[in-house]
Amino acid sequence: MTQPLLMPKATAVWLVDNTALSFEQIAAFCTLHPLEVQGIADGDVAGGIMGVNPIQNGQLTREEIEKAEKDPNYRMKLSEPKVRVAAAKRKGPRYTPISRRNERPNAIKWLVRNHPELKDAQIMRLVGTTKSTIDSVRESTHWNAANLAAMDPVTLGLCSQIDLDLEVKRASKGGPGVDEAPEGTTLMTAEEAMARAGARGHSEGPDGEFAANDHRPEQAQDDFDADSVFSKLKSLKNDNDE
Repeated sequence: MTQPLLMPKATAVWLVDNTALSFEQIAAFCTLHPLEVQGIADGDVAGGIMGVNPIQNGQLTREEIEKAEKDPNYRMKLSEPKVRVAAAKRKGPRYTPISRRNERPNAIKWLVRNHPELKDAQIMRLVGTTKSTIDSVRESTHWNAANLAAMDPVTLGLCSQIDLDLEVKRASKGGPGVDEAPEGTTLMTAEEAMARAGARGHSEGPDGEFAANDHRPEQAQDDFDADSVFSKLKSLKNDNDE
């Protein structure tokens, strides 16, 4: 990503005073309107602004200026910076709106009471507080300890339910990841489904009959015959008549 031009209006003042560039070339390089550059040349705009030399700060070369002076249609380009400074990353606890900061001790009390497995660093991430505040709430030495009431931080809007669940699972598992149950949480792939279907098929015969290791009663495994059933009913009826 190209570094933006430093002090574009001051740079335009220097280019107007020290080069033979056109207003359009200066405007394109400094991201200004040509009329604004013309106003700088007339003294109506940027009064009192001291010009800044873009050659000294390494954003433009003398060769680039000479090339643009020879060709009015040429547009100058910024030079690549010799040193790139990485943007500083913000470190610190989660930002909490001013209207909710007074509720943080109540949320800490709720977390300490309902999730004692949470570490201080996790509570700090969830609520956006400090370790000293957590210790004072846990040891009941907080200046407002008598009036504190345990309240869910999700209800207070200090964190989301997803963040709270994630920190609780991390604390209970003792690692960065969470092991889910092997069954019931994810869908099986086609290969796994076919393998399970094949495993169940071993317990049945080629015609769908149950194998010999079937534990059903033997009478339930035999095929029923209509004649035998009726003959048994007739014999029972004759016995009752006698």
